[in-house]
Amino acid sequence: MWRSSRRGRDEVTCIACGDSVARSEAREYDKFGDRWERAGKEFEHLCKPCDRERCHQPRGNLEALLEDVETAADGRDRDAFLATYLELAERADSVEER
Repeated sequence: MWRSSRRGRDEVTCIACGDSVARSEAREYDKFGDRWERAGKEFEHLCKPCDRERCHQPRGNLEALLEDVETAADGRDRDAFLATYLELAERADSVEER
């Protein structure tokens, strides 16, 4: 009989609430939105209650935008991060509208 490659990973940590839950009680989360392409990936997990609460609508380029914001904000405080996010999000929206 084939053994699962997940042996030793019976518990996972929910990225939303931080709780440890049984793998069978969690949902895989792929921040790139392509959970079917599995080669070379390590998935994060959400517990079922957190998965039900999250928005399941497409996020466009949100992950890339957040990476750009983190780089531009350069570790400054929360207000700087949010101001940078608004500036870059508005710029991205105006580009998409063209």
